[in-house]
Amino acid sequence: MINISESAQTHFRKLIEREALPGLGVRLSAVHAGTARADVRLEFAEPADLAGDEWAVDCDGFTLWLHADSVKYLDGAEIDYENKATGGQLQIRAPKIKGEVPAESASLVERVHWLVEHEINPQLAQHRGNVSVQEVTADGVVVLRFGGGCHGCGMADVTLKQGIETTLMSKVPGVTAVRDATDHDTGHAPYMPRDTAA
Repeated sequence: MINISESAQTHFRKLIEREALPGLGVRLSAVHAGTARADVRLEFAEPADLAGDEWAVDCDGFTLWLHADSVKYLDGAEIDYENKATGGQLQIRAPKIKGEVPAESASLVERVHWLVEHEINPQLAQHRGNVSVQEVTADGVVVLRFGGGCHGCGMADVTLKQGIETTLMSKVPGVTAVRDATDHDTGHAPYMPRDTAA
């Protein structure tokens, strides 16, 4: 399930021995798992810190605890420690942490959410913006709400029609249209104020 190199185990063991706390181990969890912002969190954990549903990976001299909700995202992960002249570097590779592209047989809702989270929102983040899926109707209409710099932005209509709708309709079979349910007059920090966009 998880491959922990000998050098990584040696590194963790030295750190744990330095702390001299009975039962101290290492806990690994996925943060924002299944999203484009996914990352790993690695921390020391005493037995009292554990929730009780963690998965245990027995290592030489300590236990690596996997947060239960993170297991499917950390399956196949590799942890390595590379010694260098200037010190060392811990590397964690978790190929499934951002989730997996839904199969063509997945529901329209799943495929829309995946594309919004992994392709559209990372692009909108360049302008401090984002969208959230409010609804996907039975006839394939995706209803979105703009947030951040896109909420109240004068270019939101262009972004919706030329960017988001074009992308969703070309990459997610079954999407028939995209609609905006945002009240743009309530935007507090638009990327481009509506009165300056022309």
